[in-house]
Amino acid sequence: MSDKTSKRNGRYLYAIIEESVEKTFGSIGMDGSDVYLIVEGKNAAVVSKVPNKKIRPQRKNIAAHHAVLNKIMEETTPLPMAFGIIADGEQAIRKILVNSRDVFQEKFATVAGKVEMGIRISYDVPNIFEYFISTDTELRVTRDRYFGGNREPSQEAKLELGRMFNQQLDANREEYTNQIIEILDDYCDDIKENKCRNEQEIMNLACLINRNDQERFEEGVFESARQFDNNFSFEYNGPWAPHNFVNILITL
Repeated sequence: MSDKTSKRNGRYLYAIIEESVEKTFGSIGMDGSDVYLIVEGKNAAVVSKVPNKKIRPQRKNIAAHHAVLNKIMEETTPLPMAFGIIADGEQAIRKILVNSRDVFQEKFATVAGKVEMGIRISYDVPNIFEYFISTDTELRVTRDRYFGGNREPSQEAKLELGRMFNQQLDANREEYTNQIIEILDDYCDDIKENKCRNEQEIMNLACLINRNDQERFEEGVFESARQFDNNFSFEYNGPWAPHNFVNILITL
């Protein structure tokens, strides 16, 4: 074995697909590596050769991971793997395919012919605290009581006002999320809630839809947006591989 070969004896795992014929996808993998299939029965692993060591989540590596998934999505719906899974050679990949065959088939039954779409709603206001003060009477009265008359509020008063703000923020998120999910239920096969990334964000949903229903999903987004005024912004994106609907623990 040459030094070059020995340094690239790992197999980076991008996804699992339903395929029984070996195939290659070109040099689109990590560091320009060739992406190909390792087939075992009716399932195949989408892999490329990499050094058998941890791959850092740098922008170029994450981009390569998603580029492979996007390429696979042109032909089929993959079971996308989390970033950074490296098996110790081809036999280790085959072992994964054999040991997790039943799990993979169960997930394929759920996501076959489907894609994931994302939708986020955020407050589109210059200052979210001031927006809440202007729209919530109880919060405004409390603010004026503690901060009115050029008084310096106590630390307890500041904490109390902050607690009320966060409580109302959470209550609004729950109310608006339930309202949107009730509408989108008619347009999606499944919906999952993800954590909000920041204070401005109200809702972050992953939606599983049929591959051919993207225009119909957009109608659902527009129907949802009509329930809100200009203080709210809607953003939807996709299609993606169904990351949020494939939760598989791979044991290496």
